[in-house]
Amino acid sequence: MGKFILDGQEIEFNPGQTIIQAAKAVGIEIPHFCWHPSLSVAGNCRVCLVEVEKMPKLVIACATQAADGMVVHTESKKALTARQAVMEFLLINHPLDCPICDEAGECKLQDYTYSHSVGESRFTEEKWKKPKRIQVGPYVTLDVERCILCSRCIRFCDEIAGETQLIFTKRGNRVELSTFPGKQLDNPYSLNTTDICPVGALTNSDARFKSRVWDMSATPSICPGCSRGCNVEVWVRSNEVIRLTPRQNDDVNSYWMCDEGRIFSWKHVNAESRVDGSHIRRENGLSKATWDEALSMVSSELHGYKSNEIAFIGSGRTTVEDNFMLAKVAAHLHVTNIDFPRHIIPGSGDKILIMDEKSPNDRGALVAGVKPGKDGADLNGILKEIQNKKIKALLVVEEDLAALSEEWSEALGKLELLVVLASNFNLTTEFANVVLPAATWTEKNGVFINFQWRAQRLKPAVTTELQDRTLDGLVQSRLDKFGTKFDRWGNYKKYDARPSWRILLDLAHLFGVKSKFEAAEDVWEEFTEHAPGFHGISYDEIGNLGVVVKHELEKV
Repeated sequence: MGKFILDGQEIEFNPGQTIIQAAKAVGIEIPHFCWHPSLSVAGNCRVCLVEVEKMPKLVIACATQAADGMVVHTESKKALTARQAVMEFLLINHPLDCPICDEAGECKLQDYTYSHSVGESRFTEEKWKKPKRIQVGPYVTLDVERCILCSRCIRFCDEIAGETQLIFTKRGNRVELSTFPGKQLDNPYSLNTTDICPVGALTNSDARFKSRVWDMSATPSICPGCSRGCNVEVWVRSNEVIRLTPRQNDDVNSYWMCDEGRIFSWKHVNAESRVDGSHIRRENGLSKATWDEALSMVSSELHGYKSNEIAFIGSGRTTVEDNFMLAKVAAHLHVTNIDFPRHIIPGSGDKILIMDEKSPNDRGALVAGVKPGKDGADLNGILKEIQNKKIKALLVVEEDLAALSEEWSEALGKLELLVVLASNFNLTTEFANVVLPAATWTEKNGVFINFQWRAQRLKPAVTTELQDRTLDGLVQSRLDKFGTKFDRWGNYKKYDARPSWRILLDLAHLFGVKSKFEAAEDVWEEFTEHAPGFHGISYDEIGNLGVVVKHELEKV
């Protein structure tokens, strides 16, 4: 490794690294707009100008390779004067709409104006007006006035998404960001442009004007949209999810995530269809019941069937802990008819992030024990056994079986007892005798195992009536601080829902199982004791970036 001096500090660098890359590697931030670690170098914002001794002019740190013995100054009078001039130039035609801009609080131009500008402008002429509020794609809104021409969005579409959809038109101070004629910004990753836009030129139409960033809590979690398991931040205000943004994990999703996961993977959390409280089917249909009443009914009803007359359905869409508890209850009742649906859409994936396999935790369900035991039936076998009325009772955890096919819809109507754990009312709950409200992925702790066998943690960003004891401290502190205010506004609502593992634990206690789990972490610890390849892996070791596990199952 070579070495150079940056503001009096000796910095090591790898051959080929630029000044800005070498500085970033050791935690030194050089101001920049157009440079991004995953995109090609454009060098058009000029705010990263630095002074290098023995060079006649200032150079841009994003495009200048570090050299052994080089002496670089980022805070010299020459560099500061140039940086202030660039900031003044960028602000000449930039609109003064920070009070209504969604980027406020996350805006690099706003931050750099305070830290690197002179704080005043000599510009007295009228600002150049450009188009505003243009819907350039199904999910993205463009305010051309705010654009500082960094070209990040253009390079992202060309280099990462593989779709040439954005371009600069016109010249001089009239340059505008626009879509190609006849095209929209509609690639499957279009919303990543809103993340990398350093100003508020490109914004998420779905989250536009919903909340200021400082009014939201951000909780690290995992997108449940497919088996990739993109690392995300769940942004919440008033106990409601406002948006999802990607969280950097170079081993999983880099800086990106797809639009499908970002927009649709959480809509059910705030939906009117949420199951709020336990329900039992009576003469007039499903009606509310207490938890004790519903669980007691399930326990007493299941006791009336032989083990081969009962089937359990788990899910690759819920956590390892949920599936482990289901397998534990099934083993106690000697139920061998147990499996879960695989949601695979051939050809729907791509070479970037999206996978054909739409469940985030199929591998986790398998290693947790949700697979047919000796002489047990798989999913298709369970369907046939229900059709032949050999299986009379079915317990379903967070799956909508009736939506799979007409065969399943017809078969569910032949059951004597159908118990459904669900976060939202769906086609399957229409046949249910008992519906128990399950917490969504944003409301519980747990682990998903993606297609790479990487165990990754979910953390609760939204609170429910019964909260897991390992609730993220930041979320809890915000709820404790603002809960009363939210109640007065009428916006703060907690659903009477529980993690599926806890519901199954309560049910297991009625069956005589003596497990004493207090939190999801306790369930995980017992799972790791029995699952080969997982021994000693704790929540702390999984951390925010996950850990790859070794297991004898190589494919699902």
